[in-house]
Amino acid sequence: MCTRKALAVAALVLAASAGARAETPGLGKPATEGAKVYAQKCSACHGDNGRNGTAPGAGPLVGGQIDRIEAVKTIGNFYGYSTTVFDFIRRAMPYNEPRTLSNDEVYAVTAYLLALNKIIGENDVMDAQTLPKVKMPNRDNFIIRFPDRI
Repeated sequence: MCTRKALAVAALVLAASAGARAETPGLGKPATEGAKVYAQKCSACHGDNGRNGTAPGAGPLVGGQIDRIEAVKTIGNFYGYSTTVFDFIRRAMPYNEPRTLSNDEVYAVTAYLLALNKIIGENDVMDAQTLPKVKMPNRDNFIIRFPDRI
């Protein structure tokens, strides 16, 4: 089990310039803010920089190859949508206290994890406008089981 300084996961983002951020209602944080939140609330389970999770079920969040089906599943090589990362963090993290992160903390951690996976830049801002615009590396590699049902 994780300690109170549990974890968070995932992430979402695209990138917004400082000017675009000024036009928003102030939600969202640069990835650097996410590093602080991650260190306080996520690293106990997911390890430093999301690479060496120690808690049961808390595998790595960063890295992994996209071209191998046997690769360890991480945010950078498996998640199809950045909004899924955000939603999982918001609903399920930290493991021992789910739903205790503020919206800004969830956006910040998501941005941090996306930046660690080199999906967005370190200074990009994540908010409700930029998050859904992030194109995840493996987005187009999922096989639809029953395409005729869509």
